[in-house]
Amino acid sequence: MMKNARIAGLGYYVPERIVHNAELAPLVNVSDEWIQGRTGIQQRRYRKKHEETTTTMGAEAARIAIDRAGILPSDVDFIIFATLSPDYYFPGNGVLLQRELGITHRTMGALDIRNQCSGFIYALSIADQFVKTGKYKNVLVVGAETHSWNLDFTPSGRDVTVLFGDGAGAAVVQPCDEPGRGILTTHLHADGTHAEELACYGPGAHGGYYLGKDRFKFSKEEFDSIYVYEGLREDRASQPYMNGQIVLRHAITRFPEVIIEALDEMNLSPKDIDLLVPHQANLRIAQLVQKRLGLADDKVFNNIHKFGNTTAASIPIALCEAWEQGKIEEGDLVCMAAFGSGFTWGAALVRW
Repeated sequence: MMKNARIAGLGYYVPERIVHNAELAPLVNVSDEWIQGRTGIQQRRYRKKHEETTTTMGAEAARIAIDRAGILPSDVDFIIFATLSPDYYFPGNGVLLQRELGITHRTMGALDIRNQCSGFIYALSIADQFVKTGKYKNVLVVGAETHSWNLDFTPSGRDVTVLFGDGAGAAVVQPCDEPGRGILTTHLHADGTHAEELACYGPGAHGGYYLGKDRFKFSKEEFDSIYVYEGLREDRASQPYMNGQIVLRHAITRFPEVIIEALDEMNLSPKDIDLLVPHQANLRIAQLVQKRLGLADDKVFNNIHKFGNTTAASIPIALCEAWEQGKIEEGDLVCMAAFGSGFTWGAALVRW
């Protein structure tokens, strides 16, 4: 008989350095009020340069989650690592995390997820399938990001730079014998129509292929190399680009859509949700989704004001913090949902 999968342990890590709006705002020529009014963000965390990486932060979060799950690192039999800011172009962070945790006395599977803001939901869904089918007993799911290394700290980058912070979150997924508990359902979606509206174009192996589709502002002659070209930094193609209006329009549609899809499958409704933990993209988006679902303030957990948008790390950080604060109790119905680059989006329902 197929078992359910449950989140047995949670952990998160954010760097010590706090970057308040007052420090960042003059660099991008805006005010604290401008940032808060558009995003809800008051501060974010930046890693220690040359001392912390996406992998090391992920390892810090993972150690906490592993301990809370009542296991040892050596008990982990599969790793899923979600990030858009890997330590290397290749290999992926999964194997680096295995090494960082000291699990090198034996081999295991390590999978890297490149679904950006939706990364943790995608990773959790994969872990759910592996555990339900009996393939693995302790799947370590990590979402971690280092955004601060690649932001445009000039006025031209203000719309993106003010949003992002560094951090990591982790969960251990294990079998659950109790019917009706654990991960009830996950739903994953993608639509590549607007892929370039929230993207980082370089370095990459596209070699200028998309130029004929008016996706890029530079010429094919610049692509002497597949991965890099003369003027890459000047073009800011290696820094994230976002068409905020298109992203907002799709996010406020897809967020509630996928949440309702998950609820419908379980014959539930928004009023059954005890806590919604949305991807911390922008407080305005979370508030619009909350309004559309008719949820009270105490039914939605937001911490974007403290940490900014940590992409794949945002949901596990928020989920862990909500649990630590006693906002999630045994038997609660917890909904997690995300939308981001790709566009990709998804939702997960968990009976705690």
